[in-house]
Amino acid sequence: MTLLTASSSYFYSMGPEFLLIIAIGIVGFIVQSRLQSVFNKYSKVPFAGGLTGREVAEKMLRDNGITDVRVTHVSGELTDHFNPANKTVNLSDSVYESNSVAAAAVAAHECGHAVQHAVGYAPLKWRSALVPVTSFSSKFAILFIIGGIVLAGVTNNLVLFWIGIGMIAMSALFSIVTLPVEYNASHRALAWLENEQILNSQQQAQAKEALTWAARTYLVAALSAIATLIYYIGFARRD
Repeated sequence: MTLLTASSSYFYSMGPEFLLIIAIGIVGFIVQSRLQSVFNKYSKVPFAGGLTGREVAEKMLRDNGITDVRVTHVSGELTDHFNPANKTVNLSDSVYESNSVAAAAVAAHECGHAVQHAVGYAPLKWRSALVPVTSFSSKFAILFIIGGIVLAGVTNNLVLFWIGIGMIAMSALFSIVTLPVEYNASHRALAWLENEQILNSQQQAQAKEALTWAARTYLVAALSAIATLIYYIGFARRD
């Protein structure tokens, strides 16, 4: 049976790999919704220190001896990120000028990445090295998969399809490497917030909850990437 012929029966059979992807997708939707709910809730909770997200970020950078990273403003919501290329901590509309618990948590988390970069945290280096390859793979993997199905239907040759699978594997690897980077940044953020007594005990717990749900979105993304990889491998091996 050719891959092209097998494709229709595989989709109709709804194998366990495909059902796993659906299940993870549902979990991902729930986690993302919960993150949004938690963020919105704690965005309305001010903390006694009164520092804005920008001020929290600047203080954390100073406290860690980092003087070559700028704190900038970017549009959107939950678009906060650290850019190691130009050494900027970029804070979103709901974080930059907000003095909420959520803003403090997010700003400190992004500075956690800046600290990782400053100390040469290995997983961050690995993730940065994977960015160019992953960017290419995420754009063109599906084209190789589709081309591989067509080629297999004509020549029964799976080489192109397996190249596509390899590209999907690179995206999965990127998602896996991202996990320690994100969890470690949250750990650094929470430790600093506690040590500097930026938040009281109740607010510290709220910040931890917000960052925990944020980290879970990366966990779901990694599981989804792995499930997708397993799905296409099973798809290729069916005969």
